[in-house]
Amino acid sequence: MEAAIEKAKGIRRDALMAVKAALEAADPALLVRRAVRVHGGELEVNGVGRRLTDLRKIVVVGGGKASGLMAVELEHLLGPKLDRGVVVVPDYQTFLPKLEKIRFVASTHPLPSKKGVKGVRRMLGALKGVSEEDLVIALFSGGGSALMPAPLEGLTVEELDITTNLLLKSGAEIREMNCVRKHLSQIAGGRLVEKAGEAQVLGLIISDVVGDDLSSVASGPTVADPTTFAEAEGVLRARGVWRKIPASVRKVIVSGAQGRVRETPKPGDPVFDRVTNALIGSNATATAAAEEALQSLGYKVRTAGGVTGEARDVGARLVRNVMSTPGRRVAVVWGGETTVTVRGAGIGGRNQELALAAAVGLKRARGTAVVSFGTDGIDGSTTAAGAYADSTTAERARGMGLNLQRYLDGNDSNTFFRALGDLVVTGPTGTNVNDVMIAIRGSL
Repeated sequence: MEAAIEKAKGIRRDALMAVKAALEAADPALLVRRAVRVHGGELEVNGVGRRLTDLRKIVVVGGGKASGLMAVELEHLLGPKLDRGVVVVPDYQTFLPKLEKIRFVASTHPLPSKKGVKGVRRMLGALKGVSEEDLVIALFSGGGSALMPAPLEGLTVEELDITTNLLLKSGAEIREMNCVRKHLSQIAGGRLVEKAGEAQVLGLIISDVVGDDLSSVASGPTVADPTTFAEAEGVLRARGVWRKIPASVRKVIVSGAQGRVRETPKPGDPVFDRVTNALIGSNATATAAAEEALQSLGYKVRTAGGVTGEARDVGARLVRNVMSTPGRRVAVVWGGETTVTVRGAGIGGRNQELALAAAVGLKRARGTAVVSFGTDGIDGSTTAAGAYADSTTAERARGMGLNLQRYLDGNDSNTFFRALGDLVVTGPTGTNVNDVMIAIRGSL
């Protein structure tokens, strides 16, 4: 056993090097620098320019886990050309500096709260007085839906909290979550554009959703919404929470489906004629960096994006995939976002549960490891980003009196990996481009 543990150290080192490369590539400041240029009196985004002299003022708004560091870099680039701004960020991001023009407002995640309602109120206050001569730059990233609650009339943030929590525990995917949240919000689903008067709107977006559907990132405040109240009702019914959510939420959704509450603005609505949305970073950014790091270490790498499904099923598939890949030093890098249907009373997150399920298949996979992590540094309600498992995990656990399957059945992955010292802890990273799942098989 001691020999196996010693040999596995090299695999662990390589896996964690790939984690580091993925996180560095997803740094929001770096992504803004690559996408935005200010030179010769022009503001250029992804190669498309507009003259700064044609603008009366520039106002910045936004919210999300990556929006704080995006704002820091944007103020650095725009300097005195920027008039003002308000960006809503997670209250645990205490590392953000105080800026001259943009103000940060703290809110909560993953559940909405009154702090977020106040933050949205201040953000909308920054839009007062903007005109067709002004540019509103909107910074959005994953986490924005919870951080920026703006309940429709007749709803409270507590009712949004209950609804969100029920959906989270039901195993709802992010698209389903956002379909519902957009229809309970005053700013999501393109409604923020309506709050910006006649101003031009430029959305800079870092995607945390599979497929990079911009209407789902932070519930798409600047993007036309193709979903409907009827679809939101369908999600709540399909996930088995329709009768559990507050009656007031059901009333709003039914009223919307019957045409008595105004729908979100749809594709083709002229309100979007003055809107430009630019994707500046995504999960592919992180997975490509992990792939490059592993290739530099001599691994043959296979990648795949858009991975979804139950975390425990994906973990098992990931192990099978790397074991069936031909070669002596091989790696598989997947990106996406899994879900967990909570049945136990344990502590964990989707990445830790994925790694715990992978550990079952790794029992007979000598020289093989799996690491899964959330790029935001927070997995579920824990302080870990994810977890690491290898071919020695099950045996080491058994030696400590830990029943791997019992922890998996109880959704208690955090307790399990904490005991083994195999949690991946990065702290809040200030970015969010979904999850990265890596499997490595070395020639031990």
